[in-house]
Amino acid sequence: MRLASGAAAPAGDIDQLIEFLRAHPRLLVLGGAGLSTTSGIPAYRDGDGRWLRRDPILYQDFIASETARRRYWARSYFGWRLMRAARPNGAHRSLVDLERAGRISLLVTQNVDGLHCAAGSQRLVELHGSLARVRCLSCGEMTERDALQERLERDNPGWNPEVLGYNPDGDAELDADAYPGFRIASCVSCGGALKPDVVFFGESVPAERVARIREAMQHSDAVLVLGSSLVVMSGYRIVREAAAAGLPVVAINQGRTRADDLLRFKIDGDCTPALAGLAGLLDPSAAESA
Repeated sequence: MRLASGAAAPAGDIDQLIEFLRAHPRLLVLGGAGLSTTSGIPAYRDGDGRWLRRDPILYQDFIASETARRRYWARSYFGWRLMRAARPNGAHRSLVDLERAGRISLLVTQNVDGLHCAAGSQRLVELHGSLARVRCLSCGEMTERDALQERLERDNPGWNPEVLGYNPDGDAELDADAYPGFRIASCVSCGGALKPDVVFFGESVPAERVARIREAMQHSDAVLVLGSSLVVMSGYRIVREAAAAGLPVVAINQGRTRADDLLRFKIDGDCTPALAGLAGLLDPSAAESA
């Protein structure tokens, strides 16, 4: 999908951002893939919103097809290693600083890499879940992804096809001939099919997460979008609802966003340097006097 042409957001800079945060001390922050690229996790899209790699797996295909599940877990077998090795970067740590300074009412991440948790964010909603957890589709039992990886390694000795590339959603590109030889694992409790605890395309975000975001929106002064083109509807809907409620929205993102016409202003660039030291530059007394 490519972003449709429309009104461009007014250009902003760091000084404007600091003044904006001083005037709006309680932020609902919405983060995307651009926050994790410095940690070595690839981005989903280019500056025009086009997919940089293949289309993601669809929920309906995963549920209906054992072949689709085999392909997913074979790719995840390698992709999980990349995700597991990733570490929080300066942008994640800056958001922790802002939270500790009382500036964040809620951080909503569209990422499934778990890096905000690893950095220490507490006021956090993982909108699309986390790859670190695996759920049985039959009995609902939840297990750790690391434990599943150990089982997959035991069940697939010597299986080592060439990895052609890595994707931001925690899987790897493999040749089509690689999949038939891969053995998938089932639930140890009931033998049911396993699914990562993430929201696939075509699947709904759990209602309790949506409710928590809407409740936090009522106690926020503004919305800050970080590293997201907002092409995915679940993220765009948050910005659209905030703007409709009268909350000002600003963004830091490389390239256009789906909500450019709703933004007060946008800083076009990498989130990590833009956020560096931001909490320290803000006057703590601003939150008390606002």
